[in-house]
Amino acid sequence: MAVTTYFNRDLSWLKFNERILMEAERNTVPLLERIKFLSIFSSNLDEFYRVRMPVLLAFEKLSNREDNDIKIQDDLLKSANDLIADQQQRYGKVLRQDIIPQLKEHHIHLIYGTSYPEEIGKNITQYFLSQVMAFLQPVFLTEQTDFFPSNNKLYFIVSLQVQGESKTVVLNIPSDELPRFYKVDREKEIFVVFLDDIIRYHLDRIFPDAEVKGCYSFKITRDAEIDLKDEYSGNLSEQLEKQLLKRDLGLATRFLHQPDIPDEVMTLVKKVFNLKKANRIEGGKYHNLKDFIAFPVKSNHLSQPSWPKICNTNIIDGTLAESIYKQDIIVHTPYQSYDSILRFFNEAAIDATVEEIYVTLYRVASDSKIVNALMSAAKNGKKVTVLIELKARFDEENNIKWAKKMKATGVNIIYSVTALKVHAKVALVKRKVEGRMHYAGLLATGNFNESTAAFYTDHILMTADKEMLREVELLFIFLAKRVKPGPDHFIEFKHLLVAQFNLQERFLQLIDREIEQAKLGKDAAITIKMNNLEEKVLISKLYEASQAGVKIELIVRSICRLIAGVAGMSANIKIIRIVDRYLEHGRVFVFHNQGNPDVFLGSADWMNRNIYRRIEVCFPIKNHKIKQEILDIITIQKQDNVQANVIDAEMNNVPVNNNEKRVASQEAIYEYLKD
Repeated sequence: MAVTTYFNRDLSWLKFNERILMEAERNTVPLLERIKFLSIFSSNLDEFYRVRMPVLLAFEKLSNREDNDIKIQDDLLKSANDLIADQQQRYGKVLRQDIIPQLKEHHIHLIYGTSYPEEIGKNITQYFLSQVMAFLQPVFLTEQTDFFPSNNKLYFIVSLQVQGESKTVVLNIPSDELPRFYKVDREKEIFVVFLDDIIRYHLDRIFPDAEVKGCYSFKITRDAEIDLKDEYSGNLSEQLEKQLLKRDLGLATRFLHQPDIPDEVMTLVKKVFNLKKANRIEGGKYHNLKDFIAFPVKSNHLSQPSWPKICNTNIIDGTLAESIYKQDIIVHTPYQSYDSILRFFNEAAIDATVEEIYVTLYRVASDSKIVNALMSAAKNGKKVTVLIELKARFDEENNIKWAKKMKATGVNIIYSVTALKVHAKVALVKRKVEGRMHYAGLLATGNFNESTAAFYTDHILMTADKEMLREVELLFIFLAKRVKPGPDHFIEFKHLLVAQFNLQERFLQLIDREIEQAKLGKDAAITIKMNNLEEKVLISKLYEASQAGVKIELIVRSICRLIAGVAGMSANIKIIRIVDRYLEHGRVFVFHNQGNPDVFLGSADWMNRNIYRRIEVCFPIKNHKIKQEILDIITIQKQDNVQANVIDAEMNNVPVNNNEKRVASQEAIYEYLKD
């Protein structure tokens, strides 16, 4: 096989974020939805600077050292910065030249700049004096000032002239304490004003004895990594809490600022804030535009039409457990109601026949009904065991909070070993009826989280399949030991595909089987849907399959390192990326198997972290009706010519633009499930 090549993961991620931006640029997307996509783009970029930019900076430094063999793609850091700069220009252009004028056509005025309409002036001043002023904390800067700008918080640098002397002040913009936007309704007109500008308009009231020479916005983004020793043996919860306190004190990776800050002020700021290693980036006047997610205007005709949740008709009267024992049931969120998942845990909490409940929790909802059901179950005398992953990035604090609450009610809490995250999405309920043990379980592609279930596309299988659920039970027994998988700690899984045990090996075998069929001249095909595709062993095997004649279709939402459509390497591979109203999140694996397809769902992307550093679970779909349902949904997605883009050999997002019947897959899936 020829030497394979791969896209860079970070540049690929930035191209995914560009795809988000493309939705904001599309005039066919309802206006308020376009504003939401601007928010998502900004939020994603902030996370990139917190999580990935520190890695790029470190690689750049190590690559340049003569005593180190680490090498990175030439000009990787420059390429990333160039991509971001181009996207930021496009962002500003679509906002100023397209979205704001269109808002105005609908009598919605997003006010920005140095003045505001006279008719709302009194409202703004009253709001400033009664609400905003209480949160302002000006700090005068000198080289000796002890001031640390918080991560991704908004500030002004204000240049003052006080009795002939120049002063520099840092002034907070309290967008965490107050809404970022202030709305004033005037008859048929709506005015929306940035909190930033409300403060700008009243600087003379904040500094009454000074002349304001300039006011410049900025924010600092900090490294978000948490340093946990792989072999740490103490209390993981306590260690994490200590590290979380340090997260917002991390190294500055980006100093984003309004242009035209005077040189002498910039020199002072860089020194006081220790910005030597930060990317210094000139932006606009307004940062943290992820706050657009809370844009304070609601309008049905400027938003997507609502899709009422579909009730799952497979659930009979009586208990949910009775339905599951009769046949497997699948729930497709967010198209179908999540109530049946909540019902699964609620019924288990009060059912007198339930003796044991096991569940993995990765990202817990902030007001989790599932966790409350688990705590009720423990209070009702049931043995409840919860593996809660404390190391779920940016959800650590919330997960720690819930772990403490559950522990206090008698829930048995398991934490994963420090170097290994548990990302599996499984639950098991054991009932004892007339002396016999009955199993019912959930196996899912997404978290047991009712909040994200409202906008993440996932699949949750409800099953009483004893073969699979006994393996789920074995997994919980293993996880309770808090040891790493290895020769001395190994389980043979025959039905489930479990990372660290057999997942990669089984996927390679399934691909090899299709390769053998192709070599025999028979039909061979693979369809895979996932969030991220990075791991080189599995990508190389897909390249090998392509060269053998296997037809491979990939639906990859975010990072994709595989390069499709290259003669002699990947000519039989096609990749599409779908971005629409819901976040595509489910993982689906389909292998042709001589016309009797094997279908797997699960929690695992094909990334290094999922394959080598996490416990993941993928599971077969055995029920023929459900299998066909999954195949139909995937077929609809492969036919998408509205929201799908092809990822070409240059990493570009290329609209499908064929002349076939219009198919927007999420809309089509909703109609399919409704029928």
